[in-house]
Amino acid sequence: MLEDLVERVIGVDTHKHTHTAVIVEARSRVKVDEIVVAATGAGYDELIEWADTHCAVTDRAWAIEGTGSYGAGLVSALDANAELVHEIDRPSRPARRNGAKNDELDAQRAAVELLSREHCPVPRAGEQREAMRILLATRESASRDRTRAINSLKAAVVSAPEALRDRLRGLNRQQLIARCGRLRHRSGEGPADKATIDALRRLAHRIIALEEEIDAHTVDLKALTIEHCPQLLDEQGVGPVVAAQIYQSWSHSRRCRNEAAFASLAGTAPIEASSGEIIRYRLNRGGDRKLNRALHTIVLTRTRCHPETIAYIERRLADDKSRREARRCLKRYIARHMYRLLENPPEPHPLTT
Repeated sequence: MLEDLVERVIGVDTHKHTHTAVIVEARSRVKVDEIVVAATGAGYDELIEWADTHCAVTDRAWAIEGTGSYGAGLVSALDANAELVHEIDRPSRPARRNGAKNDELDAQRAAVELLSREHCPVPRAGEQREAMRILLATRESASRDRTRAINSLKAAVVSAPEALRDRLRGLNRQQLIARCGRLRHRSGEGPADKATIDALRRLAHRIIALEEEIDAHTVDLKALTIEHCPQLLDEQGVGPVVAAQIYQSWSHSRRCRNEAAFASLAGTAPIEASSGEIIRYRLNRGGDRKLNRALHTIVLTRTRCHPETIAYIERRLADDKSRREARRCLKRYIARHMYRLLENPPEPHPLTT
């Protein structure tokens, strides 16, 4: 338990402009002191100096909310000071109708909740992981915008004047985008025709620009994955985007204590749903859903073109398993395999070093 390793725990409730910290005694859970600092470099230094006045670095641990958002700067400052930092999700609040809530109480609850846990999670770390996270987030945003622009383009074509619709009829998506990008005004067109042509052309140019942005992000992700986790790219169904998501969720060695913990993080750990004589397991709806989606993409790809996976699915179906249950089993197997590849990367070839 953490209380056997440290004397005090500092809970931090992070916000955009300020951070609130509370020191709690590890054994008695009694509050010692509290402070509010600015979410800046000077504020982080003030927070560390305040912690030094109460206990040594080796005698304390930090329980921080929002380590991947508002608390990211604080985590970096604490890592540079060789602090013991743990990640905590939103602490549970009293199930009372008039339960109090403020930043100090949230910080104290974070510290107490960390002390009550058997396994203490640590934040993700590493510049390469952060680089992948930024590229993945930006690429996903561009992909969503591209989908919305395509839907807007198709909706505009449906309501376009008949003469314009005839010029665009029978085209697939890529042909439609290319044709709309080349649309020009013709003599005798009315205001509605001109406005629709302008809108379609601008939408097509937006889609093309977003596709170029997505491709650029994919190229950057491929370069990072080749450098840091090339063993993932060698696996069937794993491309640069999927590999980057798996790597950045895993973050660094020993963040997950074993492959079962990694499977739980991915939401692929089985949940028993037996009743009477029926023994079965259901899908896990928890965990990192982006990591789960990456594993699901691998499964979908392998079920189409990987003979061993296709044969496995058929065997599970013959055992009275549903296709969804078979895929759940596959995701659990793939999570185990990916964890072992990440924790035990192959040695570089002497000629490549």
